[in-house]
Amino acid sequence: MKKLIIATAVVSLVAGSAFAEDANQKAGTAAGIVGGATAGAVVGGPIGAGVGAVVGGALGGALTPPPPEVITYVEQQPAPPSVVVQEQVVIGKPIPQAVVLTPVPDNPRYAYAVINEHRVIVEPQSRTVVQVIN
Repeated sequence: MKKLIIATAVVSLVAGSAFAEDANQKAGTAAGIVGGATAGAVVGGPIGAGVGAVVGGALGGALTPPPPEVITYVEQQPAPPSVVVQEQVVIGKPIPQAVVLTPVPDNPRYAYAVINEHRVIVEPQSRTVVQVIN
C-alpha cells in the first residue's frame, strides 16, 4: 500500500510538469508517465516508479504524432531527393546523421526528409522518426 501511495505521488508531481507542455504532447507524455511509472513500480518499487515515470514521460512526449497541419505541409511540399538508407526507418528510432532534414517553417519542432521513397517526419534535435507517410 505504501508503494502505491508513493508511486501515485511521484506520478502526480511529474504529470503536473508534463501538462504544462502544449496540447499536442499531452496525451503522449501522460501515457508515457503512467506506463513508465507502472512498469518501474513492478520492477523497482517506489524508486523504480519515479524513474519509470520520468523516462516514460520523456519518451511518450517525443513520440507524439505531429499535428495534422504538419502532416499536410509535408505531403504538399515538392519532394526533396529520396535518400536510400540500409537501416529500416521505424517510428521512435533516430535516422542516420547523413540524412539532410528540411525544417517545417511554421512548426520548428518538426523536420522531414524523403527516405527510401517515403516522406518521414522527425523531431530534429534527436532525429527521432515520429511519422512515416506512405
